[in-house]
Amino acid sequence: MPNHAPYDEPVWGSDVMVDVLRELDLPFIALNPGATFRGLHDSLVNYGGDDMPMIECPHEKIAVGLAHGYAKATGKPMAVILHDLVGLLQGTMGIYYAYIDRVPVLVLGGSGPAAHERRRPWFDWIHSANVQGEAVRNYTKWDHEPRSLVSMPDIMARAHRIATTAPQGPVYIALDAGLQEDRVETPIPVDEVARRALPPAPIGPDPAELRRLAEILCAAERPVMVLGYPGRDHDSFGHLVTLAELVGIGAIDTRYRLNFPNRHPLAVTDTNAIDDSDCVLFVDVKDMAKSTQSTDGVARQSVSRLRPGCRVLDLGFGDVGISAWSEDYSQLIPADCQVVADSSVALPLLVEECRRLLAEQSPARAALRQAWREDLGGRHDAVFARWAARAEAKADESPISTAKLAAAIWEVAREHDWVLTAGSASEWAYRLWDFDQPHRHPGRQLGTATQIGISLGVALAHKGTGRLVVDIQPDGDLMFDVGALWVASRYELPMLVVMFNNRAYYNDWEHQEKIADQRGTPVERAHIGMAISEPEPDFAAIAKGFGWYASGPVVDPSQVEAEVRKAAEHVLRTGLPALVDVVCQYR
Repeated sequence: MPNHAPYDEPVWGSDVMVDVLRELDLPFIALNPGATFRGLHDSLVNYGGDDMPMIECPHEKIAVGLAHGYAKATGKPMAVILHDLVGLLQGTMGIYYAYIDRVPVLVLGGSGPAAHERRRPWFDWIHSANVQGEAVRNYTKWDHEPRSLVSMPDIMARAHRIATTAPQGPVYIALDAGLQEDRVETPIPVDEVARRALPPAPIGPDPAELRRLAEILCAAERPVMVLGYPGRDHDSFGHLVTLAELVGIGAIDTRYRLNFPNRHPLAVTDTNAIDDSDCVLFVDVKDMAKSTQSTDGVARQSVSRLRPGCRVLDLGFGDVGISAWSEDYSQLIPADCQVVADSSVALPLLVEECRRLLAEQSPARAALRQAWREDLGGRHDAVFARWAARAEAKADESPISTAKLAAAIWEVAREHDWVLTAGSASEWAYRLWDFDQPHRHPGRQLGTATQIGISLGVALAHKGTGRLVVDIQPDGDLMFDVGALWVASRYELPMLVVMFNNRAYYNDWEHQEKIADQRGTPVERAHIGMAISEPEPDFAAIAKGFGWYASGPVVDPSQVEAEVRKAAEHVLRTGLPALVDVVCQYR
């Protein structure tokens, strides 16, 4: 690679840091500029050349979100650099969601200088912290502050290894500004960094416990499986289909990753199959309660949907990596058999155990299993038929129905090799589209103010593949981070954004309606503090201001498909982003 500096060997401490980052083979570095990494910035530009392209972002949270989306789509981490304490604090929500979503991100931050005599008055003091990583320690896998250049290679290698060891997650390394700007007095070897940074082999299952789990599963008459994160390994998509067809298991996909083809007859997400099951297998699931409980959102009460005597099997990381702070693990459900293992290793072994056991089963048992397969297929067909009928009934409604929005986008996307970034138009994409390959969807969004950043990373990951990358973008989410549109334009990301624009923060609006109904207060006042109106943002005009192709607002349901098609053709022809603003119903 070209070296644009007038020297070939590291002269400054930040040059050594660049050598270490090179050894880690990081594809990109996202950042929002900051003076506490001015040395590293100069070394990346001039000593590092174009080895690790920088992605400049208008906000630290967007930078972390972009790295989050890239890692979800590729399985590989990229780096993010955050300006000292204040930049770290700006990026905290992005880091937290990367932690919740089990995504490897290498977060670097300028800090200090630690030596007080080297600090500028005021700024270097108010922007510095004693143990800076403590700000994110509760939701990173590891953090460190190297105190010498000699320690840098080992610390960075360890950080990369920890981030990429499953269950994966973000790490944070604070890079002292003084160390960055010190001259290199003696050579610092970095040739072992790549080898030290490699994660260990994934955790394998205990053979006896895996065999016991397979025996319980194969003895069940009406099994279902709940799928959390196994789809982070694309091979698991096929292993899970094989397991389902072999044993006759209904698949309920949480969609935190794309784990199972939604059009497969054994895909029974959003049916009542779990209520009638006699055995539930959780595969790499953190929250076992969400799929197995009915919840009264107003009363904040939940009731189990599991039948008395239903066997519970758990295959995944269990409490490995559990947080002492964030309660993302949810309610504990006792398991009859728990196998702690990485599902990427355990699933093919489980398939073979089940294959062996089923070969010995009687014809009567096989008949029972076949009856359950047919039952599951009927539930699958029925729920998809209901969704299709509902979408058809709402096709001409105005404002445009969410079902119509998803259906119109699908008519365009299905003609191409497509990827859906994060949002699903209130689940309607899952109901109407055909998720037939693991790369179609890296996983669902994590809530407001997360989607546009993640979508940028997904688009970056697929740049140059010729795939149509689609972001069904909620308006409330984009309002947090509208500057993110500049990133897609600046770095020519092939991204089709279709606005799911209901002109409201409707998730919270719906909660206010429920509370008003419960308390007898006026439901018609629930919109106060919720509506995105007076004025309504003109997202097409905003996007054009950032250099995008854009159209809308579209209010006629008959025009949605045509406008999406024109925008998609622009993306595929030019490799540049396009936006269509569609004004929709609330859900």
